[in-house]
Amino acid sequence: MSDPIPLNLARLRRTCAECSLQMLCLPAGVDADDLGRLDTVVQRRKPLTKGESLYRAGDALRAVFVASEGSFKTVVVNPAGEEHVLGFHLPGELFGLDGIGSGQHRCEAVALSDARVCELPFSQLATIATKLPSLQQQLLRVIGQSADRDHDHVDVLSRRQASERIALFVHGLSERYRRIGRPADDFQLPMSRDEIARYLGLVLETVSRGFSRLHEDGVIEVRGRRVRILDETALCLAANGGSDGLTPQPRKRDRA
Repeated sequence: MSDPIPLNLARLRRTCAECSLQMLCLPAGVDADDLGRLDTVVQRRKPLTKGESLYRAGDALRAVFVASEGSFKTVVVNPAGEEHVLGFHLPGELFGLDGIGSGQHRCEAVALSDARVCELPFSQLATIATKLPSLQQQLLRVIGQSADRDHDHVDVLSRRQASERIALFVHGLSERYRRIGRPADDFQLPMSRDEIARYLGLVLETVSRGFSRLHEDGVIEVRGRRVRILDETALCLAANGGSDGLTPQPRKRDRA
């Protein structure tokens, strides 16, 4: 048996541990040669500051992206200058797929905070994927997850009750944090209440009231942008219209 090829796992973990391709690397399901080849494709871009655009609508598709630090929103602006939020992208989630069909991005990606991204040149990625079946399978998986998020967004907007939309949003965000290996019951919202409102098709005041209601009923605890889920079952029920759109038996907080 030949000696294993030296592999700097510490370096790869620093660069790829939270990548949406992590299942290829950790645990290692690809041999050292293939893993090294994949790592050479990834380009690390300079840091982006909060509010900076990674790409804009109409830009040619040259790469897809994974945020290694920070989060992004994708938006479109209508002729009246109103911004509509299409989605939010957490660390480790692949985005930029909107340009695959036409070859041009159909929206703008904006950093929600100071951020770093890994850039995967699309032409090279497609070439390597044909040589690495495991990478191809993982790419199909993350593309499927992206399609699932789009479907979930349609599901959110189809809910008539604002309380359902808000609960479904919090529950979905929790599941996404779980998927990338972050705490799913205690997390920081990377986006503002106003951005949540633009995503859910609501006004800011409605979103603020919805969070306050879930807090008062003991479903979640809210401190600024920090959300702690206290009753996951009640949150699921709230997301599906249980008991007036919230909990079946609201547990009101004691007011001092």
